[in-house]
Amino acid sequence: MNNNEIKLIPRKVISDSRGYFLKVIDGNEENNPFPCEVYITSAKPGESKGGHYHKIANEWFTLIKGVAILILEDVMSKEKKQIKLNSLDSKTILVPPYIAHSFLNNGNEDYLLLAYTDRKYDSSDTIVYKL
Repeated sequence: MNNNEIKLIPRKVISDSRGYFLKVIDGNEENNPFPCEVYITSAKPGESKGGHYHKIANEWFTLIKGVAILILEDVMSKEKKQIKLNSLDSKTILVPPYIAHSFLNNGNEDYLLLAYTDRKYDSSDTIVYKL
């Protein structure tokens, strides 16, 4: 085994009263040709994560533990939708640009959510939106 090929990349878990956030891939890794991000986030019962939309980025979400309600709103038409998610019935949801989104933990345990976005983080592409 060639140890010159193995890379250990330190990551920082960001925690607050709602849960935690861990960026697994940020698109800046050596030899990573993709300008994307992969992250895991958790939320405690009764807490929400999200509350924003993107002008450019597409995001894909899969709930991998627990239950949640995905709250969506088209910021142009104001059309609203809610999707009940349960990790025992896995689905991946694509949320395109201009769709505000928030995940509400409506269960009794922390949820765990896996996310992929097709762009590196850009604060100007994350617009806070009250849902």
